[in-house]
Amino acid sequence: MSNPAPAFAAELDAESAATRRLLERVPADKLSWKPHPKSMSLGQLAFHVARIPGQMAQMARKDGQDVSGAGEAPSPASASEILPTLEAGLADAKAFLAGLDESAARTTWRLTAGNREIFAIPRIGMIRSMMLNHWYHHRGQLTVYLRMLDVPLPIVYGRSADENGFARA
Repeated sequence: MSNPAPAFAAELDAESAATRRLLERVPADKLSWKPHPKSMSLGQLAFHVARIPGQMAQMARKDGQDVSGAGEAPSPASASEILPTLEAGLADAKAFLAGLDESAARTTWRLTAGNREIFAIPRIGMIRSMMLNHWYHHRGQLTVYLRMLDVPLPIVYGRSADENGFARA
């Protein structure tokens, strides 16, 4: 079986453009806004989306992660931190994927909470589920937050109610 890391790196590249377009539209004056008391703030969510590629690359370099000490998602001090955080994380994730050989990709990676194992999967499965799918999930949440704030949504796939990627120029 061949190493799927290059395909994941290509997917990361392809998806990063849509993520950038969304993060560019995060209003600097609304970072503390929440759609519900149980929700993350807009700043927390946008920063989380920006941090996922780099955080997941750091986690995937290890044999597992203990989440028992995980706290609340951090907020950026300002909106100007969001895009540089994304760019640094993307560079780190690409570097990690470029160096990931097939043997390491297939090695078991564990998520624990203290002494309790939550799951154990091949490292490449962690990259699929926690780096990529998790990123898309929170990016989708971000589109809802922006829509609720009446921010015009950019194209993610195809078109949005605000932009038509199929229209002729």
